[in-house]
Amino acid sequence: MRKTTRQAAGATVQLARAAVLTFGTMLFLTVLLITATATLAVVGAGLLPETVTLVRRIAGAKRRQVTEWTGERIPEAYLPLDDGPLRVRLRTAVQDPGTLMDLRWMFAQYGYGSLLPILVLPLWPAALLVDGVRSGLLNRAPRVLPLITRLADLEARWSTALLQPSPRARLSERVEELTATRAGVVAAHEAELRRIEQDLQDGTQARLVALSMRLGLAKRAYERDPVAARKLLDDAQDQAEEALTELRHVVRGIHPPILTDRGLVGAVRALAASSGLDVTVDTGDLETGPRAPAGVEAAAYFTVAEALTNAAKHSGSDHASVQLARVPTGLTVTVSDEGHGGADETAGSGLLGMRRRIAALDGTVRLTSPTGGPTVIEAGLPCGW
Repeated sequence: MRKTTRQAAGATVQLARAAVLTFGTMLFLTVLLITATATLAVVGAGLLPETVTLVRRIAGAKRRQVTEWTGERIPEAYLPLDDGPLRVRLRTAVQDPGTLMDLRWMFAQYGYGSLLPILVLPLWPAALLVDGVRSGLLNRAPRVLPLITRLADLEARWSTALLQPSPRARLSERVEELTATRAGVVAAHEAELRRIEQDLQDGTQARLVALSMRLGLAKRAYERDPVAARKLLDDAQDQAEEALTELRHVVRGIHPPILTDRGLVGAVRALAASSGLDVTVDTGDLETGPRAPAGVEAAAYFTVAEALTNAAKHSGSDHASVQLARVPTGLTVTVSDEGHGGADETAGSGLLGMRRRIAALDGTVRLTSPTGGPTVIEAGLPCGW
C-alpha cells in the first residue's frame, strides 16, 4: 500500500506538471496567433523563426518531463534555425517536419493535458475511502490508486507518440550520422595505414637493411676469415628472426590470425593471458552456436585489446574482467578494471580509434570512468546470428 501510494503521488505530481505546461501552451497560443497574423502581413515575418524556436523549447521541456517519468529518452530532430539570412530561416521554419509535429502535439496537449489532471481530483478521495478499507481492513491490493499511475502513464504514452520525430527527420538525422561515421572511418583507415607504414619503415625495413648488410659482410669475409663470417651469419639469422617477429606484429595489427584459427573466444582468452593482469573472462554461450561475422569479431577483439592495454598501463590495478555476451541484436563487449579511473578519450588515439572502428559497424561505445574508478567500457556490435 505504501509503495502504491508513493507511485500515485508521483503520478499526481507528473500530471500536475503536465497541467502547468498545458496552461503555458494555452497562453502561448496568443503568441502563435500574433506571429501568424504578422507573417501574413509580411511586416512581422522575422518573428516566425523565433516563435518556432520557442515552440521547440516548449516541446523539449515536455520531452524532458516524459523522460523523467518513463526513463526513456524521446529523440528530437530539427533543422537548424540559427544560421543564414532571414529568407533561409523562414523557409526552414516552414518546411521543417519537426515544426508540424510540435504544433500537432501542442494542440493535442490542450485536450488530454487538461483532461487527465482533472480526472485525478476525484480519484484521491475515492482512493482514501475504497483503498483505505481494502488495504487497511481487508489487507487487499488497492484498486483506485493504481488508476492514478495509469493516467500518468497514458499521458506519457500519448506525448511520446506525438513528440517522436517524423520519418523524414529521422532519415535526415540518419544520413548525417552515417556521413559523420563514414568520415570517421576514413580517418581511422588513413591513421591505420600510416601506423602500418611507420611500423614497416621503422621496424621491419630497418632490420631487413641490417640483415642485407650483414650478409654482404659475411660473403666478403667468408674466404679470408671464416670465423668472422660465421659470426656475421649468426647475427644475420638473429636479424631475420627479429624481422619475422616485427612482421607478425604488423599482421596482428591488421587482422590477428588467431581470430581465424581459434575464434573470438580463444583470441580473447589469449589476450587475457598475455596482458600481464589477472583477467576474468566470461564468454557466456559464445563457445557454442554460430560465430559472429568476421568484421564484428575483429572489432570486438581490438576493443578488448585496447581496453586491456590501457588498464595495464594507466589503471594502476592488477585485476580486470572481460565479458562477451550474445544478445538478440548482436554482440556486447564489456571490459572493466578496478583502477583509479579518470580515463580520457582525448588523451590518446586508442579510445578514439576504438570508437571509430565500432561506429563503422553501426555499433555503440560507452565509457564510464569516474575519478576513483572503476573504468568500464561497454561496446554493442549489431549483427545477425
